[in-house]
Formats: sequence, C-alpha cells, structure tokens
Amino acid sequence: MNRHRVVALLHPPQSPFELACAAEVFGTVRQDVPVHYDFRICAEHPGSLRTTLGYAMVVDAGLAALEDADTVLVPGWQPPGAPVPPAVLEALRAAHRRGARIVAICTGAFVLAQAGLLNGRRATTHWRRTAQLAAAFPEVRVDLDVLYVDHGDVATSAGSGAGIDLCLHLVRSDHGAAYAARIARHMVLPPHREGSQLQYATQPAPARADESLAPLLEWATARLDTRLTLGRLAAHAGLSSRTLARRFTEQLGTSPGQWLLGRRLDAARVLLEQTDLPVEAIATRVGLASAVNLRRRFRAALGTTPGAYRRAFGETLEG
Repeated sequence: MNRHRVVALLHPPQSPFELACAAEVFGTVRQDVPVHYDFRICAEHPGSLRTTLGYAMVVDAGLAALEDADTVLVPGWQPPGAPVPPAVLEALRAAHRRGARIVAICTGAFVLAQAGLLNGRRATTHWRRTAQLAAAFPEVRVDLDVLYVDHGDVATSAGSGAGIDLCLHLVRSDHGAAYAARIARHMVLPPHREGSQLQYATQPAPARADESLAPLLEWATARLDTRLTLGRLAAHAGLSSRTLARRFTEQLGTSPGQWLLGRRLDAARVLLEQTDLPVEAIATRVGLASAVNLRRRFRAALGTTPGAYRRAFGETLEG
C-alpha cells in the first residue's frame, strides 16, 4: 500500500512546537501501529534554518518536495502576516491545483490566505491573531472560537495544541477512528476533540478540582448503551441541569447533548471498523436505539452511511 506523503513547509524562524505537532502524528513510527504516512520537511531555501528557540535545524529539501506531496502542511509562520515569498505562494497554489490537501497550523493560516486558498471560506488561527487575519483578509470568513476548520482540500487550526487536534482529525478522515485513537493513545491524549469546540474557556475552568467534568465524562462514556438524559447526567454530577449545561459550555464549548452524540458516533465508528456486527446491533450498543436513527445521525455528521464507512475503513487496522 502506498503511504500518504505529508510534507511540512518550514520558514525561519520556525516554531519547533507546531512542527512537532505534525511530526508526532504523521512522522513517528510506533510499535504495533501500521505506518500509513511518510513525513518530511522542506523550505524555500534548504540548509540551516533558524527556529524561534534560537537553535537551527537542517532542512534537506526545497520546494520541489511539494510536487508529489499528498498533504502540504504549514506549521505556523513567523511573523504572522509578513509577506510570503512569491515562489512559496505559487508552490502552494500548484500543489492545491493538482489535488494535494493544504493544511495550516496556527499562524500558517496567514500563508494560505495570501495564496488565495481561503477566499470565501471559513478559517481559523490562534485566538490572539483572529482579528489580524480578518482585517488583513476580509474575503476570509474567520471563525474566532473553533479548534479547527476542515474543508477537505484545505484545513486550518487554532493555535498550538489545536494543531494536534487537527492532525488527529485528518488521520481519522484518512484511516478511521480506531487507527487515530491508537495514535492518540500513544501520545497520551484524548482520541478526538470536535473542531467546533471553543479554543479556550470563557472563564478559568475549572476553578476547583471538583468542578471538572472529567469524572462525569468517563462515567458517561462507559454507559453509552444506556439512556443518558441531561437529568441523569446532572443527577450523577450532583448538579442542576442548568449548571451542568453551563459547565459543558465553559469547559468543552458544546452542549451535553452534542457531546454525547459525538461519543456515540465515535463508538459506532470503532465498532464498524473492528467488528462485523449488524448496524442494528451497533446502534443498540452505542445508545442510538435503532439502525434508522444511527444511519440518519451518521449521514448528518459524516456525510456517509454506516455501510459505506465500514467498506472504506473496515480493514484499516490490518498490518
């Protein structure tokens, strides 16, 4: 099987963290996890390249590396909004024209905007830079709060850690939820955060350890096959329904119902990938009651049917 080629386009001074977000997801070989990606770096001018931490890294490839990339990734760009060299912009446009996926982490969105790849589209960047991006590129619909935005051919993420969320999301899109969960588990991270979640909490959250939703989320995830109403969740947490809904918004940027639906669909995806259970049985196991309901929810969230998803990803985990 041909591996998916991911090429990160670097620029001095390069932030090592944003680069590491992509390298850890796409470039790290893990024991007992099939390798589906080849990862490399390039720059307009190969050779020694400064980083934001003061040391230099060696980049051995130039822009020609983008010519056979399946995904081109811009892991931040400093300073944000600075003019991007014309050769870089043309290389990105050419990669996009031939069908490569173009991805930006954090301030890399400014590069995609200068290339015209975000015109008329939603996009995001670090929350401290969203106003700057919107002012500089009024043709881009800047989303101030989300973790990432994925259009299929072009994707952007918010700052820093949201880049990991976007990369794991792309792995899920390429190879299924179970494979992405295995990578996340090796990274000691939650397997998935929805792109629509807030970049940061509206209040410092939680103010006290006993306000964290983590114990409730773990409890609910272990009981997806049961009826989990807002009232039952609130009763288990010892809170009123209104207070619980507020904490979900503050800590997760979503409602209890939307969070729960996401977990049910995640569980359904894994069962479709790893078992041959009938769709009706899967719907029961994940708490969606019927195959009709699962199909409707699945199509609304993922744009496909459970059967088509199983055909695409059912053998993802085979070595």
